[in-house]
Amino acid sequence: MENLGAQDPRWIGEYRLLGRLGEGGMGRVYLARSARGRTVAVKLVKSELARHADFRGRFQREVAAARRVGGQWTAPVLDADTEAEVPWVATGYIGGPSLHDVVAEQFGALPEQSVRTLAHGLALALRDIHGAGLIHRDLKPSNILITIDGPRVIDFGIARALETITGVGTSLTVAGAVVGSPGFMSPEQVRGEAVTTASDVFCLGSVLAFAATGRQPFGNVTSGVHALLYRIAQEEPDLVGLPEGLRELITGCLHKDPDVRLSVEDVVARTAPDAQAATTGPWLPGELLAKLGRDALQLLEMEADTDAASDTDTATLRTSGMAAMGVAAPGGPGTPSAYATPSGPATPGAPGTPGAPAAAFHASGAQPAYPMAGGSGQPWPDPHHGFPGRVSSPPARSLRTSRGLGATLMWLFGAFALLSVAHLGLNGTLFSAYDDYLGDSGTKDAIGSAKDSLQIFEVFTGLLWITLMVLFPVWFRRVYLNATFLAPGRQRYGGGLAAGSWFIPVAQLWLPKQMANDIWASSTPPNTRPASRAVLHWWWALYVPMLVVFFVQSAVEALARTDTDSQMAVGLSILEDLLSIPAAVLAMVVVSRVTKMQQPQHWQPEGGAFGPPAMR
Repeated sequence: MENLGAQDPRWIGEYRLLGRLGEGGMGRVYLARSARGRTVAVKLVKSELARHADFRGRFQREVAAARRVGGQWTAPVLDADTEAEVPWVATGYIGGPSLHDVVAEQFGALPEQSVRTLAHGLALALRDIHGAGLIHRDLKPSNILITIDGPRVIDFGIARALETITGVGTSLTVAGAVVGSPGFMSPEQVRGEAVTTASDVFCLGSVLAFAATGRQPFGNVTSGVHALLYRIAQEEPDLVGLPEGLRELITGCLHKDPDVRLSVEDVVARTAPDAQAATTGPWLPGELLAKLGRDALQLLEMEADTDAASDTDTATLRTSGMAAMGVAAPGGPGTPSAYATPSGPATPGAPGTPGAPAAAFHASGAQPAYPMAGGSGQPWPDPHHGFPGRVSSPPARSLRTSRGLGATLMWLFGAFALLSVAHLGLNGTLFSAYDDYLGDSGTKDAIGSAKDSLQIFEVFTGLLWITLMVLFPVWFRRVYLNATFLAPGRQRYGGGLAAGSWFIPVAQLWLPKQMANDIWASSTPPNTRPASRAVLHWWWALYVPMLVVFFVQSAVEALARTDTDSQMAVGLSILEDLLSIPAAVLAMVVVSRVTKMQQPQHWQPEGGAFGPPAMR
């Protein structure tokens, strides 16, 4: 596991990230901690994939199907946000190395009995996956984790979403949108034919041959990908060194014709342990078992060294947030007393269950998935682009009312709109005075009189503008922090930028709008249809040109050397007023709607069984 870098987020959804586990063709995988203290693996999809509507739709369907797969031989899907700008999925974390690391880097080929037990566990995993209506399509040693009580399959069902995408720079994508890893693909995948459950069986045969011999049965990519794919489709596997007791099983899985190939049920039946074999001892060599124990201890030590105070805050947030949304808190009434662990379906440590030896890895059960507040929120930005150093903000401890600030701002914006109307009239008078003077039909006195009236009036508008510049960032920061409470982890920036972003040169033209989008998405009450962002978009579409015109007008006025230059500055001021009036009105609407969405009564479940979020 690698430490988090500057480009990595600190939160994804409600999960606090601890480190980076790896990166693949679909995205990055992080080790994370849930609010209940559960250690999970969170996969964050690549942003370029998320921009494809076809991929996003397939990803949503596959995650929904993957939730139905049992957790005895697979890593269960615990939570996901497929609607986020950058989708993610959280699965149970399994404390064990991959089969690839065990065979290729640590211990070499496994004994025959270990491979037979491996085959049985993988066949049961495929049976569960196929029973949920999924095909793995990318079964390979790096997607198989080794634990004390058997293998576990990860990334099931998710790779299929890549079939709809080509040309996005992922190593899992080849011509024709075929999904798979060279060396562990089936002939059907190589030829671009329809993929069935039999394809997973062929991949299983390649995995077992690799585990038993330490080599890929069709070679590796050193001789070229095309040569490797040709051997998979046309040539027989290299099974030199394969124990005779496994030859019939593996060759049956590696038959080129999917109709002749063994089925998953055949593999389950042929590898089922008999009563005598079940008492012979552990399924792995002693040296490997010792390493798994050391890794488990290291994981527990790492978890103990994390920030306990942050965990307490997050747990408090989770409890109050769930109560606000009408979801029973963990351990409360209606909560199951035992959850399935990634190592078994029963209570961790129960005698005779597959999960018993792995109880040290997963002391707490799987948390029930529930809809996150905020609808299609955004967990964090594209880690490769944009404002440097931006990370999602840790969640606030409570929901703070912004009703008083919101009401004050609405009155101020209303007054500003009215003053802008009057300012527009005075600017029009001054512009006409310049027009008359330049046309030899007016006098300098008319210009001076109009200027005097305008300067007196601008004293009041300037004071009002300064007041708004102070109060609006204060209100904006408060509602942004409220958003971190209502939908933790779905904000792309730290809370300090909520006020400071309005004063950062150039960045003030786009950064506050992104934060406003996060506030809007996170503040939508649960079980309600997300409010249209049209008013938010129109407000910003007027605010940015108004700000640009203001700076240009100020520069032109300061540099004016002739009456023509001065008249141009007045004309720009008129344009600024024309933009300011509707922008102020839309700002009133935005403040009103966000303030209303964040009121506690909108987050209280029907009947008031749990009460509103904490207020301070």
